[in-house]
Amino acid sequence: MSSIKSKIESLLFISAKPLAASQLAGLLKVDKKEIITNADELLNDYKNNQAGLQIIKDGSKYQMVSAPANAAVIQELIKDETTGELSRPSLEALTIIAYRGPVAKIDLDRIRGVNCALILRNLLLRGLIEGKFDKKKNQTYYTATFDFIRFIGLSQIKELPDYDRLHQDDTIDRMLEQNKTSL
Repeated sequence: MSSIKSKIESLLFISAKPLAASQLAGLLKVDKKEIITNADELLNDYKNNQAGLQIIKDGSKYQMVSAPANAAVIQELIKDETTGELSRPSLEALTIIAYRGPVAKIDLDRIRGVNCALILRNLLLRGLIEGKFDKKKNQTYYTATFDFIRFIGLSQIKELPDYDRLHQDDTIDRMLEQNKTSL
């Protein structure tokens, strides 16, 4: 497998959303045509192998997904993940997002001191947070959803206890800025 194809595969695997060929080209610093050629080959490789994962294409966007034949077993897992209680780390991340949102994943990772990818995935699956991609900053920012607000019995996020003080507190912003300059 070519190095570019391998990198595309890795990026699609970790991404929770479709990635455009132009975005992949920017990340890998190669021509968009080369991305399309390699991504299309990867799509065909997965289709021909009848693996548990597949690559799908919509226009110029690619995404790695589970194979439709495995939908029933996946639904069981998702049902278990979305109906149980939230773990303490998930509650911590959700609290940060609710009070400080919109929050980029990298900032959430710095605040919590660990990689929050799986936590974000779980909160997204539950519909408690949503992510919006900022093209200028090339990052996804997470905020609490209306479902979260409704679930906790509020009419708006600003009704959270001490919301105004905690939302405006710049302690976290200063800490993140220090971490960026010390890297």
